[in-house]
Parts: sequence; C-alpha cells; structure tokens
Amino acid sequence: MLANLVCSLIKHKRVTTTLAKAKAARSVAEKMVTLGKHGTIHDRRLAAARLHQEDAVKILFSEIAPTQKDRHGGYTRIVKLNQRSGDAAQLAILEWVDVPVTPAEPEPEAKPEKEKETASAEAAKA
Repeated sequence: MLANLVCSLIKHKRVTTTLAKAKAARSVAEKMVTLGKHGTIHDRRLAAARLHQEDAVKILFSEIAPTQKDRHGGYTRIVKLNQRSGDAAQLAILEWVDVPVTPAEPEPEAKPEKEKETASAEAAKA
C-alpha cells in the first residue's frame, strides 16, 4: 500500500490521503529521493524493487531527484485538511517541497442537447 501511495505521489506530485498514511508514506518517499540523488544503477534497482513500478522510478530519477539535489532531507510536506465526512478520519495532503505541481487540464465543456439540435438545424437551413 505504501509503495502504491509513493508511486502516486511521484506521478501526480501531490496526493490526498489520511494523516496516518501520509506520515507512513513520507519516510518511504524520502528514502526513495535519497536513492534518486545518488543516481547509480544499484540505487535505481533498489528503488524499483521497493516501488514495483518502472515508470515511477524513471520519473523519480529524472525529474524529482534533480530538483532536490541541494536539500539535505525534508523533501516532502504534510498539510492537514479537515475530517472526512464518512468516518471522521483526519485528511492530509502529501506533496513535494521543491517540485512544482502542474494543474490538471480542464475538460472542454460539452454543449447541451438543445444547442446541438439548433446548431444542426441552422446548418441545414444554410
């Protein structure tokens, strides 16, 4: 579970989870960045053995570890959120400190059915 959470953190740069899971995943994520900073083939294999996802290891070694080169630890931050409404678990955001988060692309808005019908009727008249 922690390996999957860290892989999601690597791919998406930020994850929302419970506070307990964020605290547990933080230590795994920081150890992976330390391996990425060394950058040897042995470290890459150790990271792949721990994370089980080659694409996440590639992103870790090529994008995240170089941005953390000047830091001596403390690569992640945990921001506490409100409680989840279903079970009142404390939520938190786990994110990288120096890695910029790119926002997701907004999806284009679909036209309502009536606008489509009038647009096709106007095209037929022309």
